Amino acid sequence: MIKAALALVFLSLAPAAHAEPAALAREMGADVLFLRHALAPGTGDPAGFRLDDCSTQRNLSDEGRQQAREIGDAIRASNLPVAQVLTSQWCRARETAELLALGRPVEEPGLNSFFGNPDARAPTLERLQKALAALPEGITVMVTHQVVITAITGQTVSSGGAVLYDVDTGRAEPVAFP
Repeated sequence: MIKAALALVFLSLAPAAHAEPAALAREMGADVLFLRHALAPGTGDPAGFRLDDCSTQRNLSDEGRQQAREIGDAIRASNLPVAQVLTSQWCRARETAELLALGRPVEEPGLNSFFGNPDARAPTLERLQKALAALPEGITVMVTHQVVITAITGQTVSSGGAVLYDVDTGRAEPVAFP
């Protein structure tokens, strides 16, 4: 009996991040779903990589491609009111955004990685702040990188991880897809 009562107490203390994404987005007034690109083995990019040549970058694995499709399915099933999809210019983020199949992704340099390039941090985040100030009604899905998500939300997520974010209050709540 005591174990059952304790279990109920612990369940009632579960964080809001485990709520249904659409309900949580409404409750917190979220404008953005930050999504880290799907699985791309490794860390960072090879020396000398180029944005215009995916063969020089770290890219999605087959598992990452499947993960991106499943995340897109889960987002659609959640009934989040997706208004637009913005993506980093990195190939792994662009491919993730395309495989989500939530609408035509638009490149947004403010979502680009600055991992290993501290001089790019401030200008990248300034550009992102401008994009955040001009969001349409609904949820903007922003496919990006860990460093960007952490810089804006304070949250750390793994590949394919997501954070709902309210631009006005700065509230950030991790959500799980799928």
